[in-house]
Amino acid sequence: MRVPILLYHRFGPVVTDSMTVETSVIASQLKYLQVQGYTVIPLRRLVASLAGKAPSPPDHAVVITVDDGHESVFTNLYPLIRRYHIPITLFIYPSAISNASYALTWQQLQEMKDSGLVDIQSHTYWHPNFKKEKKRLTAQEYENFVHHQLLKSREVLQQKLGGTVDMLAWPYGIYDDELVNDAKRVGYIAGFSMARHPVTRADSMMALPRYLMINQVQGIVFEKLLAESSRFREKRENQP
Repeated sequence: MRVPILLYHRFGPVVTDSMTVETSVIASQLKYLQVQGYTVIPLRRLVASLAGKAPSPPDHAVVITVDDGHESVFTNLYPLIRRYHIPITLFIYPSAISNASYALTWQQLQEMKDSGLVDIQSHTYWHPNFKKEKKRLTAQEYENFVHHQLLKSREVLQQKLGGTVDMLAWPYGIYDDELVNDAKRVGYIAGFSMARHPVTRADSMMALPRYLMINQVQGIVFEKLLAESSRFREKRENQP
């Protein structure tokens, strides 16, 4: 099994920062996936397969995730996923929801969740840089801080939206053994990094790789990314 997970952040008519993908670009990518016979599967289905609780995904499977909770997910991406009827997973840090001017609202999240196409999971409570916090805090303060970030995100998302929140995207892709063990203790079954290769059964369930998608990954570059995922699969399968 070799499945690429694509990681987006925000969308817009023009690029305003390094994490913005033009809406026309994501639209063309979704069309390409459909025309070329790719199957966009729910992230939870992939995780269940890795855990031995579901069959392997189909050939040419792809997973789409979006981190942070920018309002453009609702205004720009949500109409596209309804058009193509594809599932996505949002990793949300709930402190910003209905608070920050750039962020989604709880009502928008609920509407997307109710569509059956959108799963909502944790990105910690307010997206800290754990490396910086570990240097700034005492050992006990850091332990308490991590516990709060991991647990409160789950609790708030489940309370506000219902469902099960047991998957975590590591902020900035930062994780270590201590953080992984803490995440497991508070109930997470899978974690997601920003390593650029397809998911394989050799990957750790608490550090599954994702391809960071920026606006330059379009057209032939996007097609090559998917093709390289296939070559990676062939390479790994041919290893002794």
